[in-house]
Amino acid sequence: MKVVAFYLFGFLLLCSLWSCGERSASASTVSNEASLPLSKTKINGVSFVASRTVVSQKHINPVLSVHANYAAVMPFGFIRDLTNPEINFNSSRQWYGETRAGAGQYIDSLHKNGIKIMLKPQVWIWDGKFTGYLKMTSEEDWLKLEQSYRNFIIEYAELAAEKEVELFCIGTELEQFIVHRPAFWKAVIKEIRAIYTGKLTYAANWDEYKRVPFWESLDYIGVDAYFPVALSKTPTIDEASKGWKRWCEDLEAFSEVKQKQILFTEYGYRSVDFAGKEPWRSDREMNSVNLEAQNSTMQALFDSVWEKEWFAGGFLWKWFINHEEVGGTNNSQFTPQNKPVEQIIRKHYKNFN
Repeated sequence: MKVVAFYLFGFLLLCSLWSCGERSASASTVSNEASLPLSKTKINGVSFVASRTVVSQKHINPVLSVHANYAAVMPFGFIRDLTNPEINFNSSRQWYGETRAGAGQYIDSLHKNGIKIMLKPQVWIWDGKFTGYLKMTSEEDWLKLEQSYRNFIIEYAELAAEKEVELFCIGTELEQFIVHRPAFWKAVIKEIRAIYTGKLTYAANWDEYKRVPFWESLDYIGVDAYFPVALSKTPTIDEASKGWKRWCEDLEAFSEVKQKQILFTEYGYRSVDFAGKEPWRSDREMNSVNLEAQNSTMQALFDSVWEKEWFAGGFLWKWFINHEEVGGTNNSQFTPQNKPVEQIIRKHYKNFN
């Protein structure tokens, strides 16, 4: 009995020591895991503007140089006016990059370079009228618009599935269409889901996103982030950062309610006076070049939102394929290419890649 007791005591002692060791190792692992920083990787995207020509490696090298890990490829459909229900798309009269074949070639070329894709089919209304005002005047025309838009978006959902793109945007700034026909949108999202298994978003205008009725059916809350942040002709980083505070609070609260991250489906500032006052303005009458205003507003955006957990990342508006021929210090438009702000973007994207 003494021998048995001795061995039993030894066995229990070994079990005790093993258990303590396991708990100690487990505690150590938890402690080490808790001390690890959260991943800083974000969607660092560019809006890769469609062109007349095919994309080659020389067009993609500048995208790699700025440390972008995503590109928005944007085929287009065209509508004659705000009350016309017919969308013309994928025609021989369009630029190559605006068609299905061109978008597919862009996707293949970018994918070969390790750049992920948001396929973002967009509607353009002739004369540049705002798509948010697209609104039919009869039930007959609403039904025609629904069928025309369905044909358009399903065409590119099929391309997204074929090319295995990472993200698909179901529409851009179509507020009145959504307000008046919410049942159509919910139905077409289900149809897209049956075709394409990747992530979905919608690009709501900055003052529209709270009224979109179908966020629960998508993966990201997409926002075209042209929030007014500064009134000054040449705002400082501090002024623009303070201007972002209220918008960040709203976005965070909305993200919490919907339990989805915010994605800036477009963001950017022009290199003009008052760049932060009405950032959505694209009229060419605003042509007083102000590179400092673009620098400050861009840096303030990065400082204000990029590290937030509710924020998934964004797509810079906009990036042309012929890098050496666009932008520059005399250019007053959105593109950052060949301007001082390009270095700000390069540094920032590198830190969040």
